[in-house]
Amino acid sequence: HRMKTKALFAIATIGFSLGTQAANWPNWRGPNHDGSTDASSLPTKFSKTQNVKWTTNLPGPSAGTPIIWEDKVFVSSVGKEDGSLLALCLDRKSGKILWWDKAGSGYQPGNGDGQSWRLDSRTDYASPSPVTDGKTVVFFYGNGDLVAYDLSGKRKWSRNLQKDYGDFTFQWTFSSSPTLYDNRLYMQILQRDEPVHGRGKNDNESFILALNPENGKAIWKKTRPSKANKESLESFATPIPYEGAGRKEIVIVGGDVLTGHDPVSGNELWRWGTWNPNHREQWWRLVPSPVIGGGVILACGPKKAPVFAAKAGLKGTHSGENGQVWNSGPNSVVTTDVPTPLFYKGKFYVLSDLRKAMSRVDPTTGKIEWTVQMPGKYKWRGSPTAADGKIYVMNHNGEVVVMDPSSGKILHQTPMGEKYDDNTRSSIAIAGSQIFIRTNEKLYCVQ
Repeated sequence: HRMKTKALFAIATIGFSLGTQAANWPNWRGPNHDGSTDASSLPTKFSKTQNVKWTTNLPGPSAGTPIIWEDKVFVSSVGKEDGSLLALCLDRKSGKILWWDKAGSGYQPGNGDGQSWRLDSRTDYASPSPVTDGKTVVFFYGNGDLVAYDLSGKRKWSRNLQKDYGDFTFQWTFSSSPTLYDNRLYMQILQRDEPVHGRGKNDNESFILALNPENGKAIWKKTRPSKANKESLESFATPIPYEGAGRKEIVIVGGDVLTGHDPVSGNELWRWGTWNPNHREQWWRLVPSPVIGGGVILACGPKKAPVFAAKAGLKGTHSGENGQVWNSGPNSVVTTDVPTPLFYKGKFYVLSDLRKAMSRVDPTTGKIEWTVQMPGKYKWRGSPTAADGKIYVMNHNGEVVVMDPSSGKILHQTPMGEKYDDNTRSSIAIAGSQIFIRTNEKLYCVQ
């Protein structure tokens, strides 16, 4: 499927020179797995034409974040023309598409809406972000396709996790992003234990998986038990690595609990829960990933539930106040149903899509240091990212705001999507002196 693409994708380029610092954004939450990076000299003011290095038209939408490694940019996409699932690599200097591949196998479980690229009308199979360690780049799609390439575009391996481990049982399209850490590829499949919409089977297990990124073979597969019920078993979060308390671990959230696992064996090191007392809420699927900083690990209860901070470095099983440092309390503005919070320079920044506000929170006490209402009429569901004393976040319409972390003041607001765009879900990536903004139709490199 690799071929010249001049006829396929029109590319507009506007010349600037590439900054000398070729910093990377290797996974959807960046090099620190918390939405932050130490990149510098970033633009505060920009538009579709101002401070734009290049713009590339994309074949279709995706909620995935662009992934940047040195001189390459990787994006997942659907092809609106033929419903294909695509892996694309762009030249960071020019925005030109260097290679692309039809990565999807066509596997379509259960009774989707009859389209090969999506299971429901709200999103598509290309929602997960790719991940790279500089040797291998891995693309995952919500139909279970997991495909790895070397950076020049040669396919290393592919497999379909539904075909290998049974059909996923989720209310919506599954969209957890893969994680590469210490030469292992981690995936979490936290799903319902009964069929949903005619898909899956009874006694389905939730599990986490470690694969060899060189050949795709399983190193281990571990059942991840939970007492949650129905949709509350489902998680769309991503595994997050953490190094602290004299050990390494992979942190998983979902099924009403937060767990830490040994990266080598997959064994559970600790467990804390729950934001769902007695598991009485059956429809509390979880979207935000864990965020770690300031000695705590955040787990964000869904709908308008509180944000909980568990103590980092736990051992064994804990519940309630045992192992909990603080929670934001009922009816708080510090809540998030979809966006994953940001940790930047010692503070958490929690974007609430339901309260339409961003709050800065002290990690030690949970104290709210400021709250700012977000502008416009569209939902703010992109996860905030930050560097160089600026927070960047995008809403469903493709409007981008730049905020001052110290005060919450909005420094800049600009439309980057098309006039009637909705469901723009990507987060903004930051690398070197550049930001990468993925709308439903275009990818902008701004510097």
